[in-house]
Amino acid sequence: MDLNFRFAIVSDLHTALPHTIWDHPSRFHLVEVSIAAFESVLEHLKQLDLDFLLIPGDLTQHGEPENHAWLAKRLSQLPFPAYVVPGNHDVPVLMANEQSIAFADFPHYYRKFGYENPQQLYYNCQLLPGVRLIGLNSNSFDDQGNQIGRLDNQQLQWLEAELAAMGDELVLVMVHHNVVEHLPNQSNHPMANRYMLENAPELLILLRKHGVRLVFTGHLHVQDVACADGVYDITTGSLVSYPHPYRVLEFERDHLGREWLQIVSHRVESVPDFPNLQQSSREWMGDRSFPFVVKLLTLPPLNLPLAQAKKLAPDLRDFWATIADGDGVLDYPDFPLEVRRYIQKYGAITHTGYPASIDNNSRLLIGDW
Repeated sequence: MDLNFRFAIVSDLHTALPHTIWDHPSRFHLVEVSIAAFESVLEHLKQLDLDFLLIPGDLTQHGEPENHAWLAKRLSQLPFPAYVVPGNHDVPVLMANEQSIAFADFPHYYRKFGYENPQQLYYNCQLLPGVRLIGLNSNSFDDQGNQIGRLDNQQLQWLEAELAAMGDELVLVMVHHNVVEHLPNQSNHPMANRYMLENAPELLILLRKHGVRLVFTGHLHVQDVACADGVYDITTGSLVSYPHPYRVLEFERDHLGREWLQIVSHRVESVPDFPNLQQSSREWMGDRSFPFVVKLLTLPPLNLPLAQAKKLAPDLRDFWATIADGDGVLDYPDFPLEVRRYIQKYGAITHTGYPASIDNNSRLLIGDW
């Protein structure tokens, strides 16, 4: 059966009404632009013939009730349906405190956006005839109340039952934490593993078993498309972090049964207080990059001495911005060979060492053909 639909992804909005903004000298998030940037995106998306919008988590700055309420009201005014899942910033605490909503309160704010059953933090809904969306909650809490990125056993059991009953419908999955690695050794690296779903391998087994090929994630704040054994994890950068991207995608199933996904990425170029947002935001990130880069260089696998890391770090000022851009090529020929080769791995290259520019604009053939 032929199938064609168009949708958009905007991720990690970190919505922050002006009176809720708190400052931190090292934060990469430029939350000051959150509402203006989102309005700019919506102005563009309203001109397109969209079937729906996906928002893979971190809807708010830090789970503030007024920011959740503002976003829910704004989404209700759109000319197309929108669907959300919670990010770590949306439900940072199990019980409500003076700043954030309670974990269990999240679905009550978003009943119109996937959560018809507000007693459950995950859902299965029909997007279009023959097309379903599974919205997962990747936020859990350990016995000490610490937040972790993991699907609990009850949710996994629910998911297996839902997928088994799906028939031949196309299934899209949306979850905040990454399911496929987007960075070198992401699952084990001490700086990157918190962006991965702890039990991603278990989820991937389920998805492959039931023929699910497309997963949409956020959290990492980079533009990247990764694939593991036929499952694509398309992660979208943050709207409040360089390069302030969003995506418009078109799915097509032709008369031969081949399935294609066309990805076109856009960026917010300007908002009232930041007329040259791309340059200002890249500089903002670079200004805060030194401690981040030093930590990367001194941790495994490089384990550089602190003095050497501090010497190299200024040359890596734009390291994370280049990764966030997507399709980046990273090469520092004057670096020690071991460091040079390691940094190269963060670029958009295949396992065989060739450039693969699929992170921003690409046409993917989905499935095993």
